Amino acid sequence: MGQIEVSLVEAAIAAARDRDQAVAEVPLEAIAQAAGISRSTLLRRLGGSRAALDEAVRDAGVDPGGRLPVRERAVAAAARLIADRGLGSVTLASVADEAGCSLPAVHAAFDGRDSLLGAVFDRHSPLPELIAVAQDPPAELEQLVHRIYRTLITVLHREPRVFPALLSDLLSRPAGPAAELMRHNVPKLVAALTALLGPHQDSGALRSLPFPILLQLLIGPMLLHVVLRPGLESALPMPPIDEAAELFAAAFLRAAGTRPD
Repeated sequence: MGQIEVSLVEAAIAAARDRDQAVAEVPLEAIAQAAGISRSTLLRRLGGSRAALDEAVRDAGVDPGGRLPVRERAVAAAARLIADRGLGSVTLASVADEAGCSLPAVHAAFDGRDSLLGAVFDRHSPLPELIAVAQDPPAELEQLVHRIYRTLITVLHREPRVFPALLSDLLSRPAGPAAELMRHNVPKLVAALTALLGPHQDSGALRSLPFPILLQLLIGPMLLHVVLRPGLESALPMPPIDEAAELFAAAFLRAAGTRPD
């Protein structure tokens, strides 16, 4: 196993087993915790790169897992960093470290930090899933609204949680990658939801509100709930996330529908 300590190899294998992941997918923080040392100490013992650790694991007879292309690994690594340590922790160097690849390789895959963040936001945005609902919509308004909310909650609540960082970037940088993502995707979302909700407005099942207001009424409360929920859970009793989605769906139908029952 070369110069890599046996205890570090064993810690990597144990962390992978506990997380039900391939060794190559386990963050360095988890391996360091399993080894009982700090992340910086682990990196120092690995010589500054996890590539040697993966090779040592392979020499020990355990497949560390297939190596995805640098771009895929970097996007996944950046998402983990955002979820674990916030948007400010994402630099090309920290992503290269987390992804187990070289900094020049990350530079070659992305045209700077904003290009990387744009790829992360695009991967974890709820917009594509909401657009996909339009491809097979339920006929009944109530079923449609509940499907939209279930889609939202599935995308926004799954790990790694990137949406709060996306929203932060959108609000703080009007020309940033999140805003660019919105410019590209929102027209598609509006077109899809217009096709979904328009017939229900025409039939009288939905109030004839201006569509931007209807869209905000549909999506806004649930998005805000998902963003604020982690901070509120420690202070207030919160319903299970699936139940919250059903409650928001029912509230929308009461507010915007013409058949409150």
